[in-house]
Amino acid sequence: MTQYAELEITLERQDAASFEGDLRFVRTESDADQRYEAEGLRLAIDELRHLADDASAYGRRLGQDFFTIPGVREVFAVVESSGLDLRFRLTLPPNDKDLQGLRWETLVDPEKPPGTPLLMSERVLFSRYVDSRDWRPVPARTKGDLRALVAVANPSDLDTSKLAPIDVTGEVKRARDGMVGINNIEVLGERDRATKETIFERLKTGPDILYLVCHGALIDGKSMLWLEDDAGKGVGLDGSSLVSWLSELKQPPRLVVLVSCQSAGTGQADKEDSSRVIEDDALGALGPRLGASGVPAVLAMHGNVTMATVEQFMPKFFSELQKDGLVDRAVAVARGVVRDRPDAWAPVLYMRLKRGSLWNPSGFAATTSGEPFEGWPALLNHIETGNCTPILGVGMSESLIGSRRELARRWAQNYRFPLAPHDQDDLPQVAQFVDINQDRPLLLKELRESMRTGLLAQLGSDATDEIRTASIDELLLEIGRRRWATNTDEPHWVLAQSPFPVFVTTTLNGLMVEALKAAGKKPREDLFRWNEEEGWPRPLSETEPGYTPTVEEPLVYHLFGRLGVDQSLVITEDNYFDYLMGAAKNREQIPSVVRARLAETALLFLGFEMDGWDFRVLFRSIVSLTRLSRRRRIVHAGVQLDLVEGRILELDRARRYLQKYFEFEDIHLYWGSVEDFSRELRQQRESKP
Repeated sequence: MTQYAELEITLERQDAASFEGDLRFVRTESDADQRYEAEGLRLAIDELRHLADDASAYGRRLGQDFFTIPGVREVFAVVESSGLDLRFRLTLPPNDKDLQGLRWETLVDPEKPPGTPLLMSERVLFSRYVDSRDWRPVPARTKGDLRALVAVANPSDLDTSKLAPIDVTGEVKRARDGMVGINNIEVLGERDRATKETIFERLKTGPDILYLVCHGALIDGKSMLWLEDDAGKGVGLDGSSLVSWLSELKQPPRLVVLVSCQSAGTGQADKEDSSRVIEDDALGALGPRLGASGVPAVLAMHGNVTMATVEQFMPKFFSELQKDGLVDRAVAVARGVVRDRPDAWAPVLYMRLKRGSLWNPSGFAATTSGEPFEGWPALLNHIETGNCTPILGVGMSESLIGSRRELARRWAQNYRFPLAPHDQDDLPQVAQFVDINQDRPLLLKELRESMRTGLLAQLGSDATDEIRTASIDELLLEIGRRRWATNTDEPHWVLAQSPFPVFVTTTLNGLMVEALKAAGKKPREDLFRWNEEEGWPRPLSETEPGYTPTVEEPLVYHLFGRLGVDQSLVITEDNYFDYLMGAAKNREQIPSVVRARLAETALLFLGFEMDGWDFRVLFRSIVSLTRLSRRRRIVHAGVQLDLVEGRILELDRARRYLQKYFEFEDIHLYWGSVEDFSRELRQQRESKP
């Protein structure tokens, strides 16, 4: 993967006529940064307005002021002489219309020959970085998980003398062609109307990409987008309402693409396409406002950009996005395709993703020495010979029940969690507060109700009265059966088809047991008695003293408890600490066959955030229980969903740290979702000679 030097420039208004700036530059080979600060910067805003029809002259004039910022010329000289690739983020106040209205994408170094724009090559990735007070993290996704909503509004009552009809079929085809590789694309505008109500309802389902095409206009200084009603007539949507919609969502789209068609003849259309242009101000103010409201990336059209430019730019943008998920790189490549057009600068990217990553490629990480992972044959051999033990985390069930972070934030809001905002998505910490501030019975009631709510949401209108009153295990089984009938890569199902005699789990549910039963096996369950409270069920060694785990009669062993056995549950911070002490004290309570599997077989960690403290507690307890020896050199594997943007200060360094830490423990990290890994595991097993 290409390593980028980083340039960050922040501009803010100092007074009516001047600005202050801050520059930070970090080379690829160094963690140290160079900083410059300046006051009293001048920008020829009025003069630039008169050059709006000449992109080349505009860029050169803007460049004269831009290169007076201390450090700018030095940075670009270093980049050019060293052959560095650069990621350039320009931070501007979202509500400063003067700064946001400047066409930064036209920038030209005034000392360079004409026709050499600064920001239209793949070597310089440029975005307008948006600071946001939104505390919602940007969850990592993989390409196979992405979902898109395409909405094209073409009201039937358009004044065709002023507004050209939108080619709905062509716009939808362009979107679909560009998003090849994204399996789940929902379209509004062909059959279902692109109404305000329908779009908002679809947004609630959590699409990762919103691609909106409609007419737009600037009315009394406000952006107005024209959607449809149920009869296909035009209905205006204030741009502020769109911002409000997306800010209210539990998780906004990761990428919003806004294509707004303006009335003909109002702007500078070119000769080949004089009837269709994209309106400047209808979208210009929405980009930074959407970013500030929590949308990670917004691609909006500025100026009177011709549809000919859009028709070349968009397919290239989406096709490049498919390669590595880097939004700013895809924009840079697509801009290069249209760089000879006068409006090549018009697609503007607003972003609050520091790495620019919309999705992350999945797979085993290379070693810290840079060598590619070559351990699949060894891992498959361990599995096929029964020498591998899967250890399951809560991430195995999050697609069914919901995210633990979402659950923590909901509890934090309901019970007025008083600690730091960034701790509101830490479930053990929030659960500790609820446990202390309320009581344990209420905490367990909340846990069960949250799981039930998440499961019923998966069933939707298909949930019968009988199902609604069923137990949580019965709900899980119902959903599991439906998933397994249509998705052979569902993680529990893939594991159930594999030759594992023992499963160790920290999940609180019995879905793994149900998957094994559905696969025709006869599993048993048992619990680790990590505390000395009363009421534990009898251990398997007493109920079936002659039982030995096999592939056909496997054991599912719960380390962190099981719903229905309240004293077994590990939920709060104190529970984790008590568990760790209990694991050292009660290690003989774990069946010898489980201890042997943990000590002597390859371990496959699935569904954990391996940077999370719950995993660390688990791992240290395993080390304590089994006295693992690094001299054995068995290759273990851990599936780590990529780190969450917004929670980590420096993602690339954090990645390297985790890889180094776990490589020392002979654990190779697979970056991606559990679903990605289970899909690749099935494919690897099927392709094995």
